[in-house]
Amino acid sequence: MTDVINKNLYLIKEHVGIFKAANNYDIYDPESGEIIMECREPNLGFFTKLLRFTDYKRMTPFDVQIRTTDEQRLIRIQRGISIFLSKVEVRDHNNELLGGFAQKLFSIGGKFDVLDQNEQVLCSLEGNWVGWDFYFKDGETTLAHVTKKWGGLGAEMFTSADNYVLEINPEVPAEHPIRKLILAAVMCIDMVLKE
Repeated sequence: MTDVINKNLYLIKEHVGIFKAANNYDIYDPESGEIIMECREPNLGFFTKLLRFTDYKRMTPFDVQIRTTDEQRLIRIQRGISIFLSKVEVRDHNNELLGGFAQKLFSIGGKFDVLDQNEQVLCSLEGNWVGWDFYFKDGETTLAHVTKKWGGLGAEMFTSADNYVLEINPEVPAEHPIRKLILAAVMCIDMVLKE
């Protein structure tokens, strides 16, 4: 497949725009400063685009795809219409189900579970909107951390509020499906919890 999914540090920059309906991000390697993956919502329907500019934005369906820069799909993230709680499916490059996310009812600060393909909890995303700090935890073990605060190499590229830093614990094995699920979850934090 590709080894970009086995890195432990990613810088994620959202495409901003006044009339932007789609969720689009570029994912950078902080060591080289180069784009290594792109997250796009290529098949956005007309009515969904219209609803994205209303108070119903959070309820709209999405079909987000993470690809390498040479258009090789790695991850597909899908959700239908969401009335109360979001349930998101994550699929691999062959469109096989990897798992998904289930939003927690009455969570303070935002929380959802990351599930495997059998809907068993692999870890939970726990966070804080005030400091925009989120952790993927399996019990007491932190598998990954995502934040809008970055002071490392390439910081000058990531100064706006629409940028994220994802750091995956190096102890998470290479090629483990949870790496793709964590990356997919980062793309969904705003869409599922905030928008």
